[in-house]
Amino acid sequence: MPSRGPSLTIFGWLVILAFIGGCGYAAFYFLQKKPLLASHETQASQPTAATSGDKVEIGIAYGTEKQRWLQWAAGEFAKTPEGQGIRINLIPFGSVEGAQAIVGGDQRIDVWSPASALYKDVFVQDWTFKYNKPPILREEALALTPMVFVMWAERYDAFIAKYGKVDFQTIEEATAAPGGWDAIAGKPEWGLFKFSHTHPNQSNSGLMTLVLLAYDFAKKNHGLTLKDILNPDFQKWMLAIENGVGTLSNSTGNLMRDMVLRGPSTYDCVFVYENVVIDYLKNAEGRWGSLRVVYPATNMWNENPYYVLDVPWGSDARRKAANAFLDYLLSEPVQREALKHGFRPGNPDVPVKFPESPFVTFASAGLSIDIGTVCEPPRAEIITNLLETWQRGRGSR
Repeated sequence: MPSRGPSLTIFGWLVILAFIGGCGYAAFYFLQKKPLLASHETQASQPTAATSGDKVEIGIAYGTEKQRWLQWAAGEFAKTPEGQGIRINLIPFGSVEGAQAIVGGDQRIDVWSPASALYKDVFVQDWTFKYNKPPILREEALALTPMVFVMWAERYDAFIAKYGKVDFQTIEEATAAPGGWDAIAGKPEWGLFKFSHTHPNQSNSGLMTLVLLAYDFAKKNHGLTLKDILNPDFQKWMLAIENGVGTLSNSTGNLMRDMVLRGPSTYDCVFVYENVVIDYLKNAEGRWGSLRVVYPATNMWNENPYYVLDVPWGSDARRKAANAFLDYLLSEPVQREALKHGFRPGNPDVPVKFPESPFVTFASAGLSIDIGTVCEPPRAEIITNLLETWQRGRGSR
């Protein structure tokens, strides 16, 4: 009898373990099935993408000169009934960089919004060569802004006393002056004369600088030709200016921010969009003193176009969302907000000059509604040859 005790005990333990295992399997099966049922119930109770319950995300490659305005607009758009179903992904790019990213197949991008249409023809040619169809479905001008020289007021006064005016000719003289500010104004403590613009191969304002240099030298405002660009005297003069420029920023907004942040020890004069100067005028006064704005004799409009793209990675929903945000940007309240950031509204129903307008508030800094003679955008072949000329002479630096 004692010998059977252990065997019965072992048998009993086996029965108990089998029972526990069975219960565990049942519990595991029940727990596994329960979430699946709950998951199906949740999906059924929520709207699907087909019923517009999911947000449609669109990417906008934009020039940073519009950053403050677009960030505000995207936040306000999200509060609207239509905007609640759309997620705006703002992707900062230099204008030329944005075009290159799209041609390179950056699938985040549904909209290209450079500072101007200056590089548009080159972009369309590059895209059409690669994809054998045009890339733009819809285009509108969001807001206008011209180019301006901006200098610290104290240095502007000294510059005018020496040269009489601010233009590319006198800028070239100042950058070449032996002894810098000592020769210009008897101010050796100011160092060399420091002029800058953005990188022409990355940013629209840098490219526009080269175009306006060419127009200035050719003494014309339209019909820029390859002969004008390839003129050895022009190339020598352009590179004399360019060799006096230090490190080139890839963004106009970043260049203006750095000028205000670091003061005259870094930049005496920069060539940028009018709107970015307006956006920073108050900030500058609180740090380094006043800024002075000067319009070049021949200028160009930056119309800040918004291009809805026909790209392989796009969809009808994304294109519809891109159009919806464009319509919102052109609405009167949003255009009035653009004016607060220094832009001249693209909507003709929105006035530019009124008591609270920055063009009235900052008139003493040199801001003006009238910008003088406006040049026409040159053809794509002029742009590409101008960039190539610059690249060979200065671009590797």
